[in-house]
Amino acid sequence: MFKSKRYVDLILFAITAVLAVLFFFPVYFSLISAFKTNGEILRDAIAMPSSLYLDSFQYLLTKTRFPSAMLNSLILTVTSVAFMILLIPMAAYAIERTGKKWTRAVYVYYLAGMMVPFQVYMIPLFKEMKTLGLYGTLTAPILIYISGSVGMGVLLFTSFIRGIPVEIEEAAAIDGCSKVRIFWQIVFPLLGPCTASMVVLQGLGIWNDFLMPSLVLQSAKRTMIVEIFKFVGELASQWDMVFAGTTMSIVPVLIAFIALQKYFVKGIAAGATKG
Repeated sequence: MFKSKRYVDLILFAITAVLAVLFFFPVYFSLISAFKTNGEILRDAIAMPSSLYLDSFQYLLTKTRFPSAMLNSLILTVTSVAFMILLIPMAAYAIERTGKKWTRAVYVYYLAGMMVPFQVYMIPLFKEMKTLGLYGTLTAPILIYISGSVGMGVLLFTSFIRGIPVEIEEAAAIDGCSKVRIFWQIVFPLLGPCTASMVVLQGLGIWNDFLMPSLVLQSAKRTMIVEIFKFVGELASQWDMVFAGTTMSIVPVLIAFIALQKYFVKGIAAGATKG
């Protein structure tokens, strides 16, 4: 029995190691290519760079709109995630604690929105943005990101709130706390792992999004990913610029993920056992 369990553990470890290598290879390929010239990349894509080539980074930061594009991506990500954390937990709290038929109907309505692909309502949505005068502004994708995250956010937060004892809130209400104070000072701090999961998942999706900014924003307000795609041509591509930009885009994501990793893993694990 012990030997068979050991063999199973070894097989699982081998599978995990292979998957880790497969997932890490694109990151490795991007990192080594960022310090190579375009000719070196085309000559031998997976070889190590012959020297530390930094001209691509210098060109991106001084001769292109890449810095402003990174700022646009940062504004979109931070603003969208901030409003998600401000609004969605309150909606989930109201749905879970009210427990009436109409709140359950709202809950089902939010979940039903997750079933509709973005491409289905994409054109009517853009027409609506033009009607409201928001097309071409950073406000348009921010509103779309926030509304598009409500379904998953409500599902995630309600499952966590369901695991918080109601007696804690009742005790605070007896002491004279209002509903708003109970939520922000008692309930919301207990949602730390869930909030971290929301920040990582939604922030990563917005930071790396290409479709929405490329369709909604004008050239002067390009995001980082759209600006990188500009170096990919039909007949020729500047791969050194592409990989240099990709490397710079990875760094903030890695920093944020490492900082929130403990809470993110805890939130995913707890979400799998609740609800």
